[in-house]
Amino acid sequence: MLGIAATAVLGSGSVTTPVHAQTVQSVAGLTGVEDDSPLLLQADELVYDRDRQTVAAVGGVQVDYGGTRMVADRLVYNQMTRRLVAIGNVEILQPDGTRATADEFDVTDDFREGFVNALRIVTPDETRFAAESAVRERGEVTTFNNGIYTACAPCEEHPEKPPIWQIKAQRIIWNGTEKTVRFENASFEFLGVPLASLPVFTTADPTVKRKTGFLAPSFRYSDETGFGASIPYFIALAPNADLRLTGTGMTRQGFLGEAEFRHRLTNGMYSLQIAGIHQMAPGAFSTPQDSSNTNRGMIGTKGRFEVNPRWTFGWDVLAQTDKNFSRTYEIKGFTDRVQRNDIYLTGLNDRNFFDLHAMSFDVQESDADGSGRDALQPWVLPTFDYNTISDYPLAGGELSFNVNARGIWRDDEDQTASATHGLDGQNTRITADTEWRRTVVAPGGLAITPILAARGDFLTLDTDTTGPYSATGASLTGNGSDSRWMATAGVEVRWPVLFTTAQSSHVIEPIGQIFVRPDETDAGMFANEDAQSFVFDTTNLFERDKFSGYDRVEGGTRANLGVRYTGAVGDDIALYGMFGQSYHLAGMNSFAAPDMVNAGADSGLETDVSDFVGMAGASYQDTFSTAVRGRFDEKTFDVRRAEAELAYTSHALVASAGYAYIDAQPTYGFATERQEVNGSATLRFEEFWRVSGNATYDITNRRLARTGIGLAYDDECFAIGLHWLQTRDNTNVKTNTFGFRIALRTLGDFGTDINDSSNY
Repeated sequence: MLGIAATAVLGSGSVTTPVHAQTVQSVAGLTGVEDDSPLLLQADELVYDRDRQTVAAVGGVQVDYGGTRMVADRLVYNQMTRRLVAIGNVEILQPDGTRATADEFDVTDDFREGFVNALRIVTPDETRFAAESAVRERGEVTTFNNGIYTACAPCEEHPEKPPIWQIKAQRIIWNGTEKTVRFENASFEFLGVPLASLPVFTTADPTVKRKTGFLAPSFRYSDETGFGASIPYFIALAPNADLRLTGTGMTRQGFLGEAEFRHRLTNGMYSLQIAGIHQMAPGAFSTPQDSSNTNRGMIGTKGRFEVNPRWTFGWDVLAQTDKNFSRTYEIKGFTDRVQRNDIYLTGLNDRNFFDLHAMSFDVQESDADGSGRDALQPWVLPTFDYNTISDYPLAGGELSFNVNARGIWRDDEDQTASATHGLDGQNTRITADTEWRRTVVAPGGLAITPILAARGDFLTLDTDTTGPYSATGASLTGNGSDSRWMATAGVEVRWPVLFTTAQSSHVIEPIGQIFVRPDETDAGMFANEDAQSFVFDTTNLFERDKFSGYDRVEGGTRANLGVRYTGAVGDDIALYGMFGQSYHLAGMNSFAAPDMVNAGADSGLETDVSDFVGMAGASYQDTFSTAVRGRFDEKTFDVRRAEAELAYTSHALVASAGYAYIDAQPTYGFATERQEVNGSATLRFEEFWRVSGNATYDITNRRLARTGIGLAYDDECFAIGLHWLQTRDNTNVKTNTFGFRIALRTLGDFGTDINDSSNY
């Protein structure tokens, strides 16, 4: 039974009437209510007509009905017809935040059917409906006559102006059960100007985030593929699973078909993606890989699962008919230049870390099969890391323990001077490493840290490469198993000194280290797969072992000296810097020993007295930052490597610039120096407009390697972006890419599909 409790200034009364069972739903400003929901009514005057069986509330009417609130000038309830009529300045606020206003509401008492004049609706996500009149039927379908739909708020300064975009339709049918909005005889208007007429189209209602149906199309263009249009179809298989089918027609290459299945479970999700094409004109491609294949395709899958709060299992795997298909046709999620196929298990708990990976690498390149880098990539079966720090102190110090293992299998050997080096066959390594350190602070703030470390390696090798390694002249150990060990005793001394003034504070910290250890066992004679990339700078100046991986180990007695500075001026300015040098004192210098890649050559550490390394930086609030880093010859102080960067951020402007210099490294195949400067900026003008640009200039080859500009508008309901990107390769061949993207909130977006569009 529905109870009406009323209080009035001039009188009060009550009436009861039955209410039918009703589900909670919201359609066009009318909300169904639960059975036995009370209706609370307040008005200036309450009039009960027993003959006509009506109750009229007049003046300042306020109603609370099952969580829905209504205000009106007058409300009449007819017990015989079971209808509620609200008249004059009617406004309804639903529990979900939907707000509806009208001149008149005439509805049944269960809100299942009704008629509304001059209706306006604003949903919680700020979408808006307006109509001359609206009719609700069966509690699920509302029809707007001569309606307007938009997701744009009216202009605060000029509310009389039309919104940026709106759809006017003779009829708008909002189906609350199917969650669809159907537009009949519709016209799409932009800034009040009609741009397109649509006899009929249907979209999901504003409350729906996932619904089966066509998505907005996208477009692409290139000289090789021609103009392409993609039409995706989305299938909501279940609340936690969906399938997207995409067909792309290209004027030069034909039809590209794609399918992506996604499934979310309680502890993670996985996806499966396939794509394929029969190229109509392979000869349109200038690159051998793309032009030598007609039928091309791929299958890829990704997954990630939280086994429990400590363990994560996942994978990322791609298989394709040739090594460049996914990159050429921009298959979403698989366009990286180097695709790492990876199956992994990681664990993290307190001070313990476990990481296990099985990997292979696909280099998506345009060279024909059998050439380039792809055929030289290894299988990594597996790579393993385990790190732990003891919870209990040992002799007052901290004890850590690390295990690392890796297995490499490769079909072909690579000894080219300019590519990543690698052995054919198989090679493995298992490393166990432990370190103990304890810091003692002496009077005056002098911090002394003794360090003890021990490490052992077990290695195996099975390769057809014998004798000296031709690319570097290094000799390798023979096939079979081997071992090596390293023990280190060292001490680090730091003395931070604080200087303060009324407005600033400064800490200058001299640092000295010395590590005593034997020579590296069979230096450079073992396979080096994970310590090939090496850059000596301030980040590793004070590392016990400066090599970037475990395949090489630093030996001999070495001292590291430097000074570190941090400072603050007021509350806004931060300063920092470091400068230092390293000295090989005794034994074999591991960085001077050749290996299969000559990892230490031209590094600045191959001589007994290293190059100088330094860095300095400053920042002002969150607005401005700058940093410079460099390595300088130990005798002439000539620049061997340098980097500089500058960044500025404000509401109107975000800008950055960078410079990089690397001296000639003949050992690595770079006979001349390399210099490059780059910059990017985004300027926001007006409130929603911004213009962007970036450029990279190759100083060495005197060419503009990359240029891009973009223009974008973005507000709460509409966005548009235009961009142009030009790149040049080493032979100065230019590639131009143009793109655009238009987004209409709640309706979707469409335009060209370009991987770099986010940069503009």
